[in-house]
Amino acid sequence: MARDTTDQTPISSVQELTDYLAAGNKPRDRFRIGTEHEKFVFFRKDNSPVPYFGEASISALLKGLQAKNGWEPITDGDNIIGLAEQNGMGAISIEPGGQFELSGAPLENIHQTCKESNQHLAQVREIAEPLGIGFLGIGGSPKWTYAETPHMPKSRYEIMTSYMPEVGTRGLDMMYRTCTIQVNLDFSSEDDMRRKMRVSMKLQSLATALFASSPFTEGKPNGALSWRGDVWRDVDNRRSGLLDFTFRDDFGFKDYAEWALDVPMYFVMRDGHYHRATHVTFRQFMNGALKGEIAAYEPTMGDWTNHLSTLFPDVRLKRFLEMRGADGGPWRRICALPAFWVGLLYDDAALEAADELTKDWGFAEVNALRNAVPEEGLKATFRGHALIETAREVVNISRAGLKARNRLNGDGVDESIFLAPLDEVLAKKATLAEDLLALYHGRWNGSVEPVFQEYQY
Repeated sequence: MARDTTDQTPISSVQELTDYLAAGNKPRDRFRIGTEHEKFVFFRKDNSPVPYFGEASISALLKGLQAKNGWEPITDGDNIIGLAEQNGMGAISIEPGGQFELSGAPLENIHQTCKESNQHLAQVREIAEPLGIGFLGIGGSPKWTYAETPHMPKSRYEIMTSYMPEVGTRGLDMMYRTCTIQVNLDFSSEDDMRRKMRVSMKLQSLATALFASSPFTEGKPNGALSWRGDVWRDVDNRRSGLLDFTFRDDFGFKDYAEWALDVPMYFVMRDGHYHRATHVTFRQFMNGALKGEIAAYEPTMGDWTNHLSTLFPDVRLKRFLEMRGADGGPWRRICALPAFWVGLLYDDAALEAADELTKDWGFAEVNALRNAVPEEGLKATFRGHALIETAREVVNISRAGLKARNRLNGDGVDESIFLAPLDEVLAKKATLAEDLLALYHGRWNGSVEPVFQEYQY
């Protein structure tokens, strides 16, 4: 989300919150694909992190991009913290540790997604190169300690930074030292949302394994393949992880709204100022809990929208579904991640096949897989077999879905070409994280420094 919402429409009932989610229903011909990716920003001379302020800085990158493409600056106080496309289709934002994020426009096919990310990376390189800045595409910060990582001057991040240690042990690592690729996808009805969320919630750990690319922390192997996935095991378990009610056959928008109502808030924004509200849930807020603490204490739809953006389940529901399980990675993976999920969820036969494959997967065993995957990757055992066997089946379902969609580029090639990075993982029986570890123990001679050059965008 590029900016926090200030919709002043008052809330009068819980039903309105459910209706807000249901308003995401749209006809199939209006289904779109919104891809987001984050990247670490570093100085090429010494692989050190880039601060927010200064001539060569995160703010300089944002200002340079704003001057180049004319996007609208997003500010927090006097500081530029992002850019929004003039027509509202896409945005650039910064994560807490300076990770640079493109929130892509809602596009019709993966060919467009790949072109968009390629154009974005070309633009940021053009601004960054004279400043001696590069961008790294993997899932975890390979070198910098938390103390060495810069903090961005963004009000909601200040609230989160002080709150995270109260509710988990890994929240600050998540905020400051991880990167992801995610895709946002549409649904046509409550039943369609239910099926897509149920399937993708069950398969999110498989995506974590396929895209694992975060084996280093503070200059050495950390014992995981997806350190990022391990971090998410203890960030803030009231607002993250698997949602057990999504495994039911009858859950709907109301169930998600009811769950969200009982999660503590981060903030309430009034007149451009962020008021910390971590001591109350949204339900308590609706019952007047902030009366006497802020002048305009009655909740608005803007508050609800902002609250939904502070929830972090493996699949997040807004007026679309967000797939949140994958590590960041090199450019080809920015195309592969949306291809994987579009193939599974946007073709009826593929969705049916994925639903059939996972229909009897229980919450406990999926949660056990979620706990195993960060360290074991595709070698994790699921139902007596290595996960890679299930991964092959799921990738083939996705491929069939993409071929059935038959969205062709100018050369007549369909979207299944974008699964190539996953095909390589399956053929080699090794994730990108395992490739990185092999380099570390081999040609890199026990150093993580080469990753900045060899895996920069």
